[in-house]
Amino acid sequence: MKTAFRTRVLQLAAILLLLAAWQFLPGKVVNQHFLPPLSEVLKTIFALLTANELQRHILISLKRIAGGLGVALVIGAPLGLLMGWYREFEQIVDAPLQAGRQISALALFPVFILLFGIGELSKAIIIFWAAFWPILLNSTVGVKHIDPVLIRSARSMGAGGWSLFLELIAPAAAPSIFTGIRLGASYAFMVLVAAEMVGADAGLGFLVLNSQETFKIPEMYAAIITLCLFGLLINHLLLYAEKRATRWKQLRAGA
Repeated sequence: MKTAFRTRVLQLAAILLLLAAWQFLPGKVVNQHFLPPLSEVLKTIFALLTANELQRHILISLKRIAGGLGVALVIGAPLGLLMGWYREFEQIVDAPLQAGRQISALALFPVFILLFGIGELSKAIIIFWAAFWPILLNSTVGVKHIDPVLIRSARSMGAGGWSLFLELIAPAAAPSIFTGIRLGASYAFMVLVAAEMVGADAGLGFLVLNSQETFKIPEMYAAIITLCLFGLLINHLLLYAEKRATRWKQLRAGA
């Protein structure tokens, strides 16, 4: 308990030290035209919120993230579970999937633009591509790491086929799937900025690029901070959902 409290205190101290450095170093060590003080950035965030401008960009980015990440989950998790459970199926699809996994989403973005234009579809597809692979791979690994004793016990009690798959395999792989979703969300945020820098007139990525081009540097940092907080919030929400969905794992660990 003392160790956990000490860790929290040190984490808080590190954050406060970083924020203090950001407040006081601009103008002394760093040119404040390129790195304005934290207080100025916070004032800009408040002004954007008051004008409902920041909320508009957040909602548009959230829709894009939800669309791409949602499709990646709907396709990636079931496909990964099937690959982990059916060895023959994995051998059939593994080669093309491994080849596709090596291609960066950013490298394919020009291709997506050529095929689907610069509208919302190409943005959703690049987010999907980035989020799909960690969800797929973690779902596959989650099935392969299930304790064989659990499977044999379930089969000895008459479970088999789809009932075994749905009632044991999928729930047991859930922690690994949630890890893949969290990784997928992180990758989705990375490519979101690039996606919104092409053919977009709103979104946090657009706000970053537009502020930089018009030399509204405080707005640029305001958008970057919002992206950071936005990503942290999504990660904590996914952690909470994981704890609720895998409560059985915590009960088993405490037994």
